[in-house]
Amino acid sequence: MTTQLNEEEIPAPPRTPPAAVLFDLDGTLVESEHLWNDAVIELAARHGRSIPKHVLEHTVGIPTAEFINIVHAYLKWDHIDTATSLAWVEERVRQRFAAGLAWRPGAHRLLTEVRAAGIPTALVTATRRHLVEAALNTLGRHNFDTLVCGDEVRHGKPHPKPYLVAADRLGVPIRHCVAIEDSPVGVTSAVSAGCAVLAVPSELDINPAELDGHARCMVVKDLTDIDLDYLAWLVSAPTPD
Repeated sequence: MTTQLNEEEIPAPPRTPPAAVLFDLDGTLVESEHLWNDAVIELAARHGRSIPKHVLEHTVGIPTAEFINIVHAYLKWDHIDTATSLAWVEERVRQRFAAGLAWRPGAHRLLTEVRAAGIPTALVTATRRHLVEAALNTLGRHNFDTLVCGDEVRHGKPHPKPYLVAADRLGVPIRHCVAIEDSPVGVTSAVSAGCAVLAVPSELDINPAELDGHARCMVVKDLTDIDLDYLAWLVSAPTPD
Protein backbone atom coordinates (compact mmCIF):
# COMPACT_ATOMS: atom_id res chain seq x y z
CA MET A 1 0.00 0.00 0.00
CA THR A 2 1.28 3.47 -0.92
CA THR A 3 0.99 6.36 1.50
CA GLN A 4 0.34 9.69 -0.19
CA LEU A 5 1.65 12.90 1.34
CA ASN A 6 0.15 16.32 1.00
CA GLU A 7 2.44 18.80 -0.72
CA GLU A 8 3.12 20.63 2.53
CA GLU A 9 4.16 17.30 4.13
CA ILE A 10 6.80 16.49 1.53
CA PRO A 11 10.20 17.16 3.08
CA ALA A 12 12.35 19.69 1.30
CA PRO A 13 15.45 18.26 -0.36
CA PRO A 14 18.61 18.70 1.71
CA ARG A 15 20.50 21.87 0.94
CA THR A 16 24.04 21.64 -0.36
CA PRO A 17 26.57 23.27 1.97
CA PRO A 18 28.80 25.99 0.58
CA ALA A 19 31.84 24.88 -1.40
CA ALA A 20 33.88 27.19 0.84
CA VAL A 21 33.41 29.95 3.39
CA LEU A 22 35.54 33.03 2.85
CA PHE A 23 36.00 35.18 5.95
CA ASP A 24 37.04 38.81 6.18
CA LEU A 25 39.21 39.64 9.20
CA ASP A 26 38.85 43.11 10.74
CA GLY A 27 35.37 43.75 12.12
CA THR A 28 34.07 40.40 10.85
CA LEU A 29 35.83 37.72 12.87
CA VAL A 30 37.37 40.00 15.48
CA GLU A 31 36.72 43.43 17.00
CA SER A 32 39.64 45.24 15.42
CA GLU A 33 38.38 48.05 13.16
CA HIS A 34 38.69 50.53 16.01
CA LEU A 35 42.37 49.65 16.46
CA TRP A 36 43.15 51.14 13.06
CA ASN A 37 41.23 54.31 13.87
CA ASP A 38 42.91 54.59 17.26
CA ALA A 39 46.36 54.31 15.67
CA VAL A 40 45.63 56.98 13.04
CA ILE A 41 44.10 59.31 15.62
CA GLU A 42 47.24 58.88 17.72
CA LEU A 43 49.46 59.52 14.69
CA ALA A 44 47.62 62.75 13.87
CA ALA A 45 47.81 63.89 17.50
CA ARG A 46 51.60 63.43 17.45
CA HIS A 47 51.64 66.11 14.75
CA GLY A 48 49.13 68.34 16.51
CA ARG A 49 46.21 67.42 14.26
CA SER A 50 42.91 65.58 14.58
CA ILE A 51 40.92 63.33 12.24
CA PRO A 52 37.11 63.71 12.01
CA LYS A 53 34.87 60.67 12.03
CA HIS A 54 33.64 61.18 8.45
CA VAL A 55 37.22 60.80 7.14
CA LEU A 56 37.76 57.59 9.07
CA GLU A 57 34.49 56.20 7.69
CA HIS A 58 35.95 56.34 4.19
CA THR A 59 38.80 54.05 5.25
CA VAL A 60 36.81 51.07 6.56
CA GLY A 61 37.71 47.86 4.73
CA ILE A 62 40.25 49.31 2.29
CA PRO A 63 43.95 48.39 2.00
CA THR A 64 46.16 50.04 4.60
CA ALA A 65 48.25 52.01 2.13
CA GLU A 66 45.09 53.59 0.68
CA PHE A 67 43.94 54.33 4.23
CA ILE A 68 47.13 56.29 4.91
CA ASN A 69 46.90 58.11 1.56
CA ILE A 70 43.38 59.33 2.45
CA VAL A 71 44.58 60.58 5.84
CA HIS A 72 47.57 62.36 4.31
CA ALA A 73 45.41 63.98 1.63
CA TYR A 74 42.92 65.26 4.22
CA LEU A 75 45.65 66.65 6.48
CA LYS A 76 47.66 67.99 3.52
CA TRP A 77 50.76 66.25 4.83
CA ASP A 78 52.96 66.81 1.81
CA HIS A 79 55.98 67.16 4.09
CA ILE A 80 55.55 63.77 5.78
CA ASP A 81 56.48 60.53 4.04
CA THR A 82 53.48 58.20 3.66
CA ALA A 83 55.70 55.14 4.06
CA THR A 84 56.80 56.43 7.47
CA SER A 85 53.19 56.95 8.56
CA LEU A 86 52.21 53.52 7.24
CA ALA A 87 55.00 51.79 9.14
CA TRP A 88 54.16 53.65 12.36
CA VAL A 89 50.43 52.84 12.21
CA GLU A 90 50.99 49.21 11.30
CA GLU A 91 53.43 48.70 14.16
CA ARG A 92 50.90 50.09 16.65
CA VAL A 93 48.22 47.79 15.25
CA ARG A 94 50.58 44.80 15.15
CA GLN A 95 51.28 45.21 18.85
CA ARG A 96 47.56 45.16 19.61
CA PHE A 97 46.98 42.16 17.33
CA ALA A 98 49.79 40.22 18.97
CA ALA A 99 48.38 40.90 22.44
CA GLY A 100 45.14 39.11 21.51
CA LEU A 101 41.87 40.12 19.90
CA ALA A 102 38.23 39.84 20.95
CA TRP A 103 36.03 37.67 18.73
CA ARG A 104 32.87 39.20 17.33
CA PRO A 105 29.67 37.55 18.66
CA GLY A 106 29.19 34.08 17.21
CA ALA A 107 32.28 34.25 14.98
CA HIS A 108 34.44 31.68 16.77
CA ARG A 109 31.57 29.21 17.08
CA LEU A 110 30.67 29.51 13.39
CA LEU A 111 34.28 29.16 12.25
CA THR A 112 34.66 26.05 14.43
CA GLU A 113 31.42 24.58 13.02
CA VAL A 114 32.51 25.19 9.44
CA ARG A 115 35.89 23.57 10.04
CA ALA A 116 34.35 20.59 11.83
CA ALA A 117 32.15 20.00 8.77
CA GLY A 118 35.22 19.80 6.56
CA ILE A 119 34.28 22.86 4.50
CA PRO A 120 37.30 24.74 3.08
CA THR A 121 37.93 28.20 4.49
CA ALA A 122 39.94 31.24 3.49
CA LEU A 123 40.83 34.46 5.24
CA VAL A 124 40.39 37.29 2.72
CA THR A 125 41.54 40.61 4.10
CA ALA A 126 42.82 44.04 3.10
CA THR A 127 45.27 43.78 6.01
CA ARG A 128 48.86 43.06 5.07
CA ARG A 129 50.46 39.68 5.69
CA HIS A 130 52.77 40.56 8.61
CA LEU A 131 49.79 41.89 10.57
CA VAL A 132 47.65 38.88 9.68
CA GLU A 133 50.40 36.66 11.07
CA ALA A 134 50.02 38.49 14.41
CA ALA A 135 46.22 38.13 14.30
CA LEU A 136 46.59 34.37 13.82
CA ASN A 137 47.62 34.19 17.48
CA THR A 138 43.91 34.67 18.16
CA LEU A 139 42.35 33.17 15.03
CA GLY A 140 44.42 30.00 14.79
CA ARG A 141 46.41 29.25 11.64
CA HIS A 142 44.83 25.79 11.45
CA ASN A 143 41.41 27.36 10.86
CA PHE A 144 42.22 28.50 7.31
CA ASP A 145 43.22 26.60 4.20
CA THR A 146 44.56 29.73 2.56
CA LEU A 147 45.18 33.40 3.33
CA VAL A 148 44.66 36.24 0.83
CA CYS A 149 46.23 39.36 2.32
CA GLY A 150 46.10 42.96 1.22
CA ASP A 151 49.68 43.08 -0.05
CA GLU A 152 49.34 39.84 -2.04
CA VAL A 153 46.88 40.95 -4.75
CA ARG A 154 47.32 43.72 -7.29
CA HIS A 155 43.77 44.97 -6.86
CA GLY A 156 42.37 45.08 -3.32
CA LYS A 157 38.81 45.45 -2.10
CA PRO A 158 36.36 46.71 -3.42
CA HIS A 159 37.78 45.00 -6.53
CA PRO A 160 36.60 41.35 -6.81
CA LYS A 161 40.14 40.00 -7.21
CA PRO A 162 40.79 39.02 -3.56
CA TYR A 163 37.76 36.72 -3.50
CA LEU A 164 38.47 35.32 -6.95
CA VAL A 165 42.00 34.47 -5.83
CA ALA A 166 40.70 32.74 -2.70
CA ALA A 167 38.27 30.54 -4.63
CA ASP A 168 40.94 29.70 -7.20
CA ARG A 169 43.42 28.66 -4.50
CA LEU A 170 40.79 26.46 -2.88
CA GLY A 171 39.79 24.98 -6.24
CA VAL A 172 36.08 25.74 -5.79
CA PRO A 173 33.53 27.63 -7.95
CA ILE A 174 33.12 31.17 -6.67
CA ARG A 175 29.32 31.17 -7.01
CA HIS A 176 29.12 28.26 -4.54
CA CYS A 177 31.08 30.17 -1.89
CA VAL A 178 29.77 32.29 0.96
CA ALA A 179 31.77 35.38 1.89
CA ILE A 180 31.31 36.91 5.33
CA GLU A 181 32.06 40.64 5.48
CA ASP A 182 31.49 43.67 7.70
CA SER A 183 32.03 46.70 5.45
CA PRO A 184 30.41 48.10 2.29
CA VAL A 185 33.81 47.91 0.56
CA GLY A 186 34.18 44.23 1.42
CA VAL A 187 30.60 43.39 0.46
CA THR A 188 31.07 45.09 -2.92
CA SER A 189 34.22 43.01 -3.48
CA ALA A 190 32.50 39.73 -2.64
CA VAL A 191 29.29 40.42 -4.57
CA SER A 192 31.27 41.52 -7.62
CA ALA A 193 33.26 38.29 -7.48
CA GLY A 194 30.05 36.25 -7.55
CA CYS A 195 29.89 35.00 -3.95
CA ALA A 196 26.81 34.75 -1.82
CA VAL A 197 27.43 37.29 0.93
CA LEU A 198 26.57 37.45 4.60
CA ALA A 199 27.13 40.97 5.93
CA VAL A 200 27.65 41.65 9.62
CA PRO A 201 28.15 45.44 9.85
CA SER A 202 30.65 46.68 12.41
CA GLU A 203 31.46 50.36 11.79
CA LEU A 204 29.15 51.28 8.90
CA ASP A 205 25.61 50.32 7.88
CA ILE A 206 25.24 48.09 4.83
CA ASN A 207 22.22 48.24 2.52
CA PRO A 208 22.28 45.24 0.16
CA ALA A 209 19.55 46.84 -1.98
CA GLU A 210 22.17 49.32 -3.18
CA LEU A 211 24.39 46.53 -4.54
CA ASP A 212 24.13 44.63 -7.80
CA GLY A 213 23.35 41.02 -6.97
CA HIS A 214 21.76 41.88 -3.64
CA ALA A 215 19.45 38.85 -3.83
CA ARG A 216 22.37 36.76 -2.57
CA CYS A 217 23.47 39.26 0.07
CA MET A 218 21.90 39.16 3.52
CA VAL A 219 22.57 41.53 6.40
CA VAL A 220 22.48 40.29 10.00
CA LYS A 221 23.36 41.96 13.29
CA ASP A 222 26.01 39.38 14.16
CA LEU A 223 26.83 35.70 13.70
CA THR A 224 25.23 34.46 16.92
CA ASP A 225 22.32 32.67 15.21
CA ILE A 226 24.09 31.75 11.96
CA ASP A 227 24.79 28.07 11.31
CA LEU A 228 25.69 25.81 8.40
CA ASP A 229 22.06 25.39 7.40
CA TYR A 230 21.70 29.16 7.03
CA LEU A 231 24.87 29.34 4.91
CA ALA A 232 23.57 26.49 2.73
CA TRP A 233 20.28 28.34 2.27
CA LEU A 234 22.11 31.54 1.34
CA VAL A 235 24.40 29.94 -1.22
CA SER A 236 21.44 28.17 -2.82
CA ALA A 237 19.62 31.43 -3.56
CA PRO A 238 19.27 32.06 -7.31
CA THR A 239 22.03 34.05 -8.94
CA PRO A 240 20.69 37.29 -10.44
CA ASP A 241 20.68 37.55 -14.22
